Order: sequence, then structure tokens, then C-alpha cells
Amino acid sequence: MRVPFALFILFALVSFANAAEFETPATHAVILDYDTGLMLYGKDADAPVPPASMTKIMTLYMVFERLSSGSLTLDDEFTISAEAWRRGGFSSGSSTMCLRPKERVRVEDLIRGVIVLSGNDAAIALAENIAGSEDAFARQMTERAHELGLTSVQFRNATGWPDDEHVISVHDLAELSRIIIRDFPKKYAYFAEREYDWCKAAPSNRYNRNPLLGVVPGADGLKTGHTKVAGYGLATSAVRDGKRRIVVISGMTSNRGRAREGERMLRAAFGEFDIKSLYVKGAIVGDAKVVLGKAASVPLITPENINVALFKPNRRNFTTAIVYEGPIAAPVQKGDQLAMLVVEEKGVVKASYPLLAGAGVEKKGFFGLAIEGLVGLIQGTGSE
Repeated sequence: MRVPFALFILFALVSFANAAEFETPATHAVILDYDTGLMLYGKDADAPVPPASMTKIMTLYMVFERLSSGSLTLDDEFTISAEAWRRGGFSSGSSTMCLRPKERVRVEDLIRGVIVLSGNDAAIALAENIAGSEDAFARQMTERAHELGLTSVQFRNATGWPDDEHVISVHDLAELSRIIIRDFPKKYAYFAEREYDWCKAAPSNRYNRNPLLGVVPGADGLKTGHTKVAGYGLATSAVRDGKRRIVVISGMTSNRGRAREGERMLRAAFGEFDIKSLYVKGAIVGDAKVVLGKAASVPLITPENINVALFKPNRRNFTTAIVYEGPIAAPVQKGDQLAMLVVEEKGVVKASYPLLAGAGVEKKGFFGLAIEGLVGLIQGTGSE
């Protein structure tokens, strides 16, 4: 008996949202939900861009890992090299902690110098004393970032100093921010410090450059960045009503514009975007037809929670479809992947999720198959 197979598509309407009307003057931008990792909004979010001093988030991740492993302590003292002073000290004209050659500085002070003062000298000092050279540290940063799944990363230094090959996407920057918050919640508190009085050569150089601290409720990090090539960028995060959102923007044309747009996007991250839960792990989503089996169908379940992002001011009807090639011939083993749940917006696939057999279906015995074949012949749907 020949069993005809076809592509089965079972549709259901679900209320989603279309973020197409949300706009930003940033050349690259992303809003990320901390709990789910879902991207609520993206604009060229996966294109590699120069991160400027937002690079230092990865520099700090490397330091925090060593602190957690015990290979480094906050009270360890590092010697400041002439190179760190030349390229990052007060006379360099770049963001600085105002360190001096041969000065001995505690690791915790260097951490604060990197976060609050965005000190290039502090970042170089950490890199040199940990890896032997900044180049070696940058290679370690890149390797570790790839291990964390940040595939767009290529770091050439620890500071974000301009280099054509020094890049990361804003999506990966947001994910890196999510990882550092997740892995080092206590050390993350350094990012919320609003001033650090170290730079005696320039007493006004004591305030955190993050323009959202103390301005947007719940804002507690992370890092600004600016070079002529990269423009003005910001990686920031906040918590509100138990939810954390992360925003990264790049390519702004002014410091003031960065502050305004960062604030607007962080407020929008809570006020205009949300997460909708479609199915919890193990939920029955639908069923698939089965032939030659002791059951006529098999339930389809999701092996993971299925959540989707929505833009609340611009609700649209999206469709979800269970797609599989069938009917499916028995036997079926519980846990077999049989279908996909496809989420579409106006015919464009936005996401797809595997669906598994929620139960096993045994193949019919000889007499059962014979009877099924006879019925098929009588109904005209059997073999030719």
C-alpha cells in the first residue's frame, strides 16, 4: 500500500507585535530582555561595529573571572608601565585615571578607574599585568568571547582604541552585558558607582560618564564609548518592577544626543516593549496525523519555553503554524522531532521552534494493516 505524504500546515492566530515603527537615530541599536535573552528591538544589531570604550566591558569580564577563580584578588597591586602612561595617562588626551609610571595600584582601584573614569591607562595596566602584554590580553579576550558565543567579536586591544579590525556587534555587546550581570552580580555593583576621586591632576575627572545613572529609575550600568570613527555609544541596563532590560546604541553624533536617545530607549524598553509567553516547556501545541499506527495522531509538545517579543503600541496579528511532512508513518518514538512551530509576520518567518512527539505510537500488527488496506481500497484511497 502506498501512503501519500504532504506538507501539513496547521494555522492559528496569535496576537504579536510589529516593531517596525519604532525608530532610532542610532546607526546600530538593540534592546535585550535579560531574563529570556530575547531581542525586543534591533537595528543593524548583528553588524560588527567599532565599540570604542564599551570594549572595557569585556576587559572587566576577564578581570572578574580571575577574581572569582582566586587567581587574582582586589588587593593585588599592579605596576603602571611607561606604555600604559604614554597611551592612557593624563598627557595622552584620552580617557584617563591619571596614573603615573612605576606607580603601584590595587586591582580594585584599577577596576573603578576603568568603570567610573573609563581610564585607558587602567585598562592597559590590567591587561599587561594579567597577560604580559595588551596584545596577548586582547587575544585572550577574543577567544573567551567566542567561547561565550559572541561570534562577531574581534578585539585588538583592551581599551577600544581605534583599529579597523577591532569590532563587535551591538547585539553581542548586549549579550556580553547580560552575561557579566548574570555571572558576577556582586561585582556588577561597581558599574553603578557615580564618582571616584582618584585623578588629582584633574579633580573634575571623577564622575561616571554614564548619563543615565541617577536619571532613569533603576539604571545601574554599564559603559559609554566614543571615538571619531565609532561615534557616541552606550551600553546600559536598568531594573524596573522585577524586570531587567539592556540597551546598546552606537553611532550617535553627539554626547547630548547619546544621553537623550539612551534615556528614551531605556524607558521604551519597559514602557513600549514586552514579552509574551506562548507555551511553557512540555505544553501540547497541537497534534500530527499518523498512519499505520495504533493511534491516528500523536500530540506535539515543545521542549522549551516559547516566548515572543512584542511592541505594545503597534499590535498586529501574527500567525503561528505547525509544519510537518505527513501523515507520519508509525512507529513513532516519544521525543522524536516531528514538526516545527513557525511564527510569521505577513508571510515573513520571524522564528521557528522544534516540536517533539509527546507519546509513542506503535505500528499496527499484520491484521490491523490488512484491514486498513482493505478500507483504503474500498474508499478508493489505497494503492493504484
